[in-house]
Amino acid sequence: MTDTVSVLFTVEAEASPCLLPRLLQPFAKRDLTPDHMVSQHHRGRMRVELGMEHMPAEVVHLVAGNLRQLVGVHRVTELREASRAAA
Repeated sequence: MTDTVSVLFTVEAEASPCLLPRLLQPFAKRDLTPDHMVSQHHRGRMRVELGMEHMPAEVVHLVAGNLRQLVGVHRVTELREASRAAA
């Protein structure tokens, strides 16, 4: 069994036409698809929320680290809920 968590990443970054696909890359390279993604643009900045209901717990810090390394990203926060077991 793999422990999973419900996680919400919030990313604050400079607005850029290529920002959204770059934010999805850390998920895609691990064969993960966020359950939801919401973005807001205001005065040259973007706030993007990416959430997954059942993300493998061992990759949360890897995805967060990859998001922090992206050019133009100023801050990444993560909010986790209790671990669950996936069959």
